[in-house]
Amino acid sequence: MAEIKLDATVRTEFGKGAARRTRRANLVPGVVYGHGAEPVHINLPGHDLLLALRTANVLIGLQIDGKDALVIPKAVQRNALKGHIEHVDLLTVKRGEKVNVEIAVHVEGDLAPGGNLLEYVQNTLLVEAEATHIPESVTVSIEGLDAGDSILAKDVPLPKGSVLAGDEDAVVLQVVSAQAEEPAEGAEGEGAEA
Repeated sequence: MAEIKLDATVRTEFGKGAARRTRRANLVPGVVYGHGAEPVHINLPGHDLLLALRTANVLIGLQIDGKDALVIPKAVQRNALKGHIEHVDLLTVKRGEKVNVEIAVHVEGDLAPGGNLLEYVQNTLLVEAEATHIPESVTVSIEGLDAGDSILAKDVPLPKGSVLAGDEDAVVLQVVSAQAEEPAEGAEGEGAEA
């Protein structure tokens, strides 16, 4: 995974009014924390941050007033109506350090014939990986699975250097049979009356 570089400035104003002024200037307020250090309140360029966060678990190289910091996004708050970023929490990491992150689960292949449906019980898996080598996703083959079959977290092939950090017996995907809807009682003769 490539590292994305962003410039940030230390934030000196706090509260709703200050946050609104920051957002009007196309900046996003945020906080950097981790490794026992005091949290640092920062402003980030809004558009650049939006582009960076398009990649899940992105590794960001921050330049904060001349100091370098390596971070990953921990929490992103978005405006419910407009979708723009309102605040971001960033976790400081070190090269070689292991972190727990959620990665997306993708599927490939076709289910067994017969009108079966695939149900995602979990869209993501919690894995432990090196901060500079976080996988973007995992791919699971569902080829030939039939109703009643399921795939557990321990059955998902993980990329090299990653280990499962969550419950290994958790169901990730399951195949269910499609059920036809029964006609409602009395629905057959209702349209015949005039």
